[in-house]
This record gives sequence, structure tokens and C-alpha cells, in this order.
Amino acid sequence: MSGILISGGVVVTSEGPKEMDLLLEDGTIKIPNSKFQIPNSSGVINATGHLIYPGLIDCHVHFREPGATHKATMATEALAARSGGVTTVCEMPNTTPPTTTIEAFADKVERAEAVEDCDIRFFFGATEQGHIDQLRLLWTEPDYEHLRSRCSGVKVFFDHSTGNQKIESALLDELFAMCGELSIPIVGHCEDPEINAAASANVDVMVSPTNQHSQMRPPEAEAKAIAHAITLSREHGAAFHVAHMSTAEGVQLVADAKAEGLPITCEVAPHHLLLTVDHYEHMGTLVKMNPPLREERHLDALWAAVEDGIVDCIATDHAPHTIEEKAQQPPLSSPSGVPGVETMLPLLLTAAAADPGFYQRILDLCFTNPNRIFNLGKEGIEEGSSADIVIVNPAEEWEIHGSELHSKCGWTPYEGAKVKGRVKHVLRACEDYTLKTLA
Repeated sequence: MSGILISGGVVVTSEGPKEMDLLLEDGTIKIPNSKFQIPNSSGVINATGHLIYPGLIDCHVHFREPGATHKATMATEALAARSGGVTTVCEMPNTTPPTTTIEAFADKVERAEAVEDCDIRFFFGATEQGHIDQLRLLWTEPDYEHLRSRCSGVKVFFDHSTGNQKIESALLDELFAMCGELSIPIVGHCEDPEINAAASANVDVMVSPTNQHSQMRPPEAEAKAIAHAITLSREHGAAFHVAHMSTAEGVQLVADAKAEGLPITCEVAPHHLLLTVDHYEHMGTLVKMNPPLREERHLDALWAAVEDGIVDCIATDHAPHTIEEKAQQPPLSSPSGVPGVETMLPLLLTAAAADPGFYQRILDLCFTNPNRIFNLGKEGIEEGSSADIVIVNPAEEWEIHGSELHSKCGWTPYEGAKVKGRVKHVLRACEDYTLKTLA
């Protein structure tokens, strides 16, 4: 087949930005040198002034299929992901039915095999003993090797969130022990149920405004659950990843655990870096999510942790609901969650505009680290690797509007935001190793 020459771009690498040409031929990357003969049949993409990343990874999404396809489907959200430069995602188990059995997991894998825009991996869920037994079978039985290759790890909810998948607390020791034994990554939604219950006891959900949601799930709940998970990780040698960390207290706990040499990692969502409790006033239930928005001091602590390398990943917790569902009354009955997979990269590029050195941190946060933590086996941009490339114009300014995005839900918490940085091309080698230009 004809190749594609990408000329004049800046490849973002772990060693820093490098100006180089790339030739994509037969589904693989070739790096031309002065002696390299460029095929005459090659098409050319002029990437002058553009950044080139490997296809990015969002290690925390909810694509709602099966069970809630009126909100989203794998196909619609994969298109949204690709349009935002994300070509690999890790999807969570709180669907209907939940992904807590091998049968349910296999169903999701089969559905995902029909989706070309994005490589969808899945987390297994566990709330009771039978689910732990199923996870062990998935991880150890040779017959399940294909399914196991699509599994990013196990998701644990320390308290209820969307889908009500809180694990029985008595099973946490067993789960951590098994995951330590079998090297299964654990990702945790860290909120302590007792603290949350006490904080919610005096809230009248029928009349309280949306901002009470943050009071019902206070920072102390996150801190206690993270501390508990770190203790279990220490006891059992299990790798634990804190999902959507939202507090200064969480940052300190993770930093201390890393200093101790424990296998603790964490992610932060863009909405916890960019939005605070002040946004409830004019955005209401559109910014209701779990964990909730926090005060400014937490946002400052999270940004410092990103810059200091304490935060390993930026992940969106992409969680679409219909606009009608988000508008339901009373406000506290509105479902928690916001879409975000398509807007992650432009929001980060906008933050990076004042510090070009942050371009490399985006690579670490949205490719290198999630790839390593969840054993995804993705290749970077190097000679002979499979073609999976995102070309971005970091200088292009545009305005975010939900009606122009690709998620089925059709809205965004960043409506009207002016951003700088736009995906121009996504080039991927599909499973038959033919190259598709998805621009």
C-alpha cells in the first residue's frame, strides 16, 4: 500500500521534543534518514508547527454499554475519544449487567471488537466473593488468555457511586492478597462509606441545592479510604491505583506512600484541576460528579502534584448522561458524572501554552504512565512500531461547544471555554495492518 510521509513535525518523546519526519508504511513507523528513499507513492502531511504524540490513553472511562445505550455506546464514545487524540481507553465495570463475571466481561470484549476508532480495554468489577473467584479464573485459566489480554485490572468501589458497586468490606483483604499474588492492578474509587453517611445524615435531598453534594462526600472520606488502601497494599504487596484523586490530603498520602517505596499510583481528572465548588452557582448539576468538586486549596494541591510528578496519570472519568437526566429535580437526585474524553487534550494543551515543557508531561500523564501501570503493551513512536499517531496544532484557538463534540450525550461542562490546541490527524494501524487516516 502507499505510505504517508509526515513532514516537519515535532515528535514529543520521553527525552523531549524532537524535530523529525516519519514515514508510515504497511502499518508501521519508519524514521527516514539522509540515505532513506521515500517512496514516490507516498502521500504527504505537512506537520510544520505541529506536535506529534503516540495515540493517547485515557485509563478511566464509562462508555455505558451494555445497559445504558441511550446515554452512550462504545461506538459513539470511541469516536469522541479518537476526535480528542485518545486511541486507547480503559472502561469501568459499572454497566448493566456489571462486569463482575467472565460471561459479562466476554460480552464487552466481543462488542468492542467491532469498534475501530479506539482500542477499548476493560476493568473487572468485584463486590462479593463470587466475583473474586471469577477474577481468579480469568487471570489463571489458559482458556481465558484472549479475555485476560483485554483486562486492565480490577476496579474496587469503597463506597457506592453510579451503579452501586460497593465491595463488601470484609473481602478487601482477600482481594488485595489475591491481586498481590497474581500481579493484578487494583484501581480504587476511594471514599469511606461511614464518613459519607455521617456527612449526609442532616442533608434533605428533596430541597438541598447542588452544592450540598460536596458536603455529603467530604475530603476526609477520600483520605480515609486512600489510607486504608495503602495499608492493604503494604500488607499484601498489591499494586494500587487511586482513581480520580481530588484532595490535598490524598496527595500527601500518595506522596508518602511513594516515598516509602509502595506500589501506589494515582490519577487526577481534568474537572478536578479546572473546576471548584464555586462553579455550582452557574453550572448546577452539570458539574455534579463523584468525588465532588472541591475548594480552591485542593485544586492548587493537585496542580502542584502534577508538576512534581506525584500524579501519574490524567484520566477523564468520562461519564455521559443525557442532558434531561442531569436536569432532573430535585438537584441532588441528578446522576453524577460528566463527559470529558474528547476535551482532555485541548484543555491540557491550553494549560501547557504558558509552559512548553508541559508538552512532555502530557506524554507521561496520558501515555507512558498509564501504559506501564495497566500493562497495556502500547508502542511509542519509534522505528518499526505500529502506527498509532496523533498530530496536533498547539497554536490553533477554538471554542468548545457540546453540540460540536462527538459524545452521544451532546453536552460538556466546558461549554464556551476558549482553548488552544486542536487534533488535526489521527493515524492508526487497524488489526489487519492497513492504515486508516482518521482526521
